[in-house]
Amino acid sequence: MFHQVEGLCVAEGLSLADLKGTLEVLVRSLLGPDRALRLRPHHFPFTEPSLEVDASCMVCSGQGCKTCRFSGWIELLGSGMVHPAVLENAGVDSTLYRGFALGIGVERIAQLSFGIDDGRALYENDLRFLAQGAL
Repeated sequence: MFHQVEGLCVAEGLSLADLKGTLEVLVRSLLGPDRALRLRPHHFPFTEPSLEVDASCMVCSGQGCKTCRFSGWIELLGSGMVHPAVLENAGVDSTLYRGFALGIGVERIAQLSFGIDDGRALYENDLRFLAQGAL
């Protein structure tokens, strides 16, 4: 179970560079200016190209630990350029307009923001965890 916030931008002349810039501003605004960001190709049904966005691990600062499975990275969100067929099905002229979309998990942002090493702690209602004042 998780909760997701969706973002969609449609305008003339949008490109993958606009998506990348938006992702960088979003991640650094949420997680701090020193957070490293990694973009990986991925597949999502309604976007092409699609990108998976990772942030450097908040527990080990990218060095590798149990939380990030010793990779130094935490998967953060999915994104991509809206497929022209999706725009056309919504009544938008895809020859004039392009779009990008993203979806980010609320729990993952809380986990990264507050240094919670296991996201399941958010749902367990353990008073010892809640008493820490992290949330």
